Amino acid sequence: MAKSKKRESDSLRRRRPSREPLPRILVVCEGEVTEKEYVSYLRQAEHIPVELRIVAGGTPKTLIEKAVQLRHDGHFDQVWCVFDIDEHPKIADAKQQARDNGIDLIVSNPCFDLWILLHYQELRRHTHRHKVQSLCRTHIDGYGKSPPCEELLKLYPQAEKRATALEKWHATRGTEGHNPSTNAHWLVAKIRSYRP
Repeated sequence: MAKSKKRESDSLRRRRPSREPLPRILVVCEGEVTEKEYVSYLRQAEHIPVELRIVAGGTPKTLIEKAVQLRHDGHFDQVWCVFDIDEHPKIADAKQQARDNGIDLIVSNPCFDLWILLHYQELRRHTHRHKVQSLCRTHIDGYGKSPPCEELLKLYPQAEKRATALEKWHATRGTEGHNPSTNAHWLVAKIRSYRP
């Protein structure tokens, strides 16, 4: 009799809810500040339920090597590398190594600041990174390396539209990846796809 009561009480005991683990995303980026702050703010401001690890610093080739190592050390659902074309060597090698290891690339040509600029205006002429940064300063008082994330998030739809149009423009000309170009909106869209 005692045993049946114990079984009954065990079956009536409240079970803990089981939750799916949060998606784990690794972002390895060249910039120490701009990219890191932009992506972190996006996740935090929109309460996106992902576990996000951001590692910064290095040239494109070393970023890919770092991403490959970190992928082996921990389980990540997605691994992204974010870098500029700038004047870096071994870009083709870095891209091939990323493909070989299933790492998604976000590449901005000439620099990530182009993505920031697209929140405010279009740009379709070949431009040096210093010019892109100067154009950013015409829209953002005191623009240096720390982006005005709250303002940028409000302007995201325009930036995505401009980046997509720029991609299509290059595709019609057979100049994909040429200056100016960025696919930063791919990473933003992927992170935003996890919004509740």
